[in-house]
Amino acid sequence: MKPYVLIIPALLLSGSVLQANDWTKFRGAAHNGITTEIGLNPKFSASGPRKLWSKNVGLGYSSMSVKGNRLYTMGSKGGEDSLTCLNTDTGEVVWRAHYKHGRRDYGADPNPTATGSTPTIDGSNVYVLSRDGIVFCFDAAKGNMIWAKNVRQESGAETPSWGFTGSPLVDGNLVIVNVGASGCALNKTTSRIVWKSRGMAGYSTPLPFSAGGQRVLVLFTGKSVVGVSPASGRVGWTFPWSTSYEVNAADPVVIGDSLFISSGYSKGGSLLRFTNGRPQPVYETRQMRTQFNSCVLINGFIYGNDDGRLKCLDAKTGAVKWQARGMGNGGLIAAGKTLLVTTQEGELLTVSANPNAYTEISRAKILGGTCWIQPVFANGKIFVKNNEGDVVALDARGK
Repeated sequence: MKPYVLIIPALLLSGSVLQANDWTKFRGAAHNGITTEIGLNPKFSASGPRKLWSKNVGLGYSSMSVKGNRLYTMGSKGGEDSLTCLNTDTGEVVWRAHYKHGRRDYGADPNPTATGSTPTIDGSNVYVLSRDGIVFCFDAAKGNMIWAKNVRQESGAETPSWGFTGSPLVDGNLVIVNVGASGCALNKTTSRIVWKSRGMAGYSTPLPFSAGGQRVLVLFTGKSVVGVSPASGRVGWTFPWSTSYEVNAADPVVIGDSLFISSGYSKGGSLLRFTNGRPQPVYETRQMRTQFNSCVLINGFIYGNDDGRLKCLDAKTGAVKWQARGMGNGGLIAAGKTLLVTTQEGELLTVSANPNAYTEISRAKILGGTCWIQPVFANGKIFVKNNEGDVVALDARGK
């Protein structure tokens, strides 16, 4: 398939850019769902923080990436995927790039044409992975396509049932994507494939991880979690991890030189400690069954979505500290000691990251439709999005 791109220019409106913290990739700068930005006011009224703007960008599960006063996200409409750049001050479209896609019929997916991954910003470029396994590189300022590479076709990898949904990771001069049983790496400037793999990928985003002096990229496959050399693609270790329907989607959580992995479909989680470069399970638990939205680690405690419940676990033991119902397939991130949570019903919650008790600070209905997408807090604004593609920007000061 030869992709094509149509650029729709828009008026660039001026606006002040808050020099706080960008959120340039899925799960933020540190790959952990946590921002170091300060200034979030967790207290707001029943109507929620002040709404700044809203914009529909098309159907999809893509979260958002933010740099300065530019937001990038993906959507789908009319047989085409789109990468949209919005002005974060006004919500106006700066540019929009389109490429065609085929329909992916999978009975469990209510939106078989929806986009899956989140854009990754690196310098002056934006990288995206389509559900068909095509990697694109766009100019972040103007939206011109710099290159496109069908890595699924060139690697001979199998397409997962939900398509490819992991976001690109830029690591030095490489763009690494979860395509094939142990990933695929491209030169980020030329698009040349540096290493590749066949077989079936999982749905997670490649995650940098170091243990015992060995740095690897951690990827989920359909039946395991693997540690891969960034330079060569060689698999250094494998830990079996099978779920129903071969769905491993939530990114692992780094805990020092250990990893916490978790999956849905009643699978649960496990803490893996590395001895001589090999993973050994410390414990397994069915108390954290994350379908696709990853957990966050704060002061030795794991906070995440356990099959629709917001739950806190002791990372060392897996013991449950507290739980609260009503999250559905929503997501969460953290700012300091505050959890920013979106429920499947489109509510925004702020919850204290307090392991001793569930302490809800504020709650407000922000979106209609279905919301499976984690929120983003960047440069003074909270951004929330539903599966139907409605993006809403809120004043993080809570006024």
